[in-house]
Amino acid sequence: MANLKGINLAMQTPFHKDGSIDFARWDRLLDQYLETGMHGFVLSSGTGQHAYLTEEECNKLFATGVKRINGRAAITAQTSALNLQEVIRRSKAAQDAGVDALMILPPFFEGPKHDDGIFAFYEAVCKEVSIDVIGYNIPGATGIELTPKLYSRLLQLDNFNFIKDSSGDLCKQQALLACGGKILNGADPNAPFSFMLGTAGTIWGCANIFPREAVQLFNLIDSGNHAEGVKLWQSMFPIVAYCWQNDYIPAVKAASRQMGFDGGTVRAPVCEVGPDEEVKIEAALKPLQLARAA
Repeated sequence: MANLKGINLAMQTPFHKDGSIDFARWDRLLDQYLETGMHGFVLSSGTGQHAYLTEEECNKLFATGVKRINGRAAITAQTSALNLQEVIRRSKAAQDAGVDALMILPPFFEGPKHDDGIFAFYEAVCKEVSIDVIGYNIPGATGIELTPKLYSRLLQLDNFNFIKDSSGDLCKQQALLACGGKILNGADPNAPFSFMLGTAGTIWGCANIFPREAVQLFNLIDSGNHAEGVKLWQSMFPIVAYCWQNDYIPAVKAASRQMGFDGGTVRAPVCEVGPDEEVKIEAALKPLQLARAA
């Protein structure tokens, strides 16, 4: 089983102004994040605009990412697609590149809504790869919920051991935890409380903004130092709340730039936040910057 304990950075994808991927900047960003002690990386993440990357681009991100990280942190690749055979093809390519795990959305957009169909989808993928498959529970986006009943069934598959839970519902997250598998929190505002519940960690887009503090937060809570963790969280929460309540990807990109983790622009059709929002982001980052200076 892959060791995905801790902060798995939902890595931003750096773009040139013309929308092409800036692979030189990709290497520099990976180095910056590795220097913070990041536990793991998710390449072609949602925050990295997976939906607007081609299969060829994803495969290059996986190959270059594995080479750059070079065993210094866990690597998860998102290989989600609408077509099952494409998911399998992407997943095999990521496994061949040397990643540790695969994050895969259930078959959304007019796919099966019943447990049998969703199970059959993941079963088909798991038969074709030998590394861990992470089910992606984000019902607000897919309209599909990976329930405890379905998760218990999926855990019977040899290499299905994780769910990324972005439901935002801590009660439901506890029910998933009770199934015996491993949960990775995906709802940013719940991060420290999910760690306290015993999740394995998180796949976290906002960690692009404050990677060092994200790692520190997990390590504090994992060691039982909840009071210090909550104190640190108070400085992190304003920018987390801003990103979660606004247009998430461009907000994370803008805040990361302001904090020195410059991933360039977003790729269309996603739009930049604009100057007024940049000012609001700057204000939301102030508590974090003051805490750093203290």
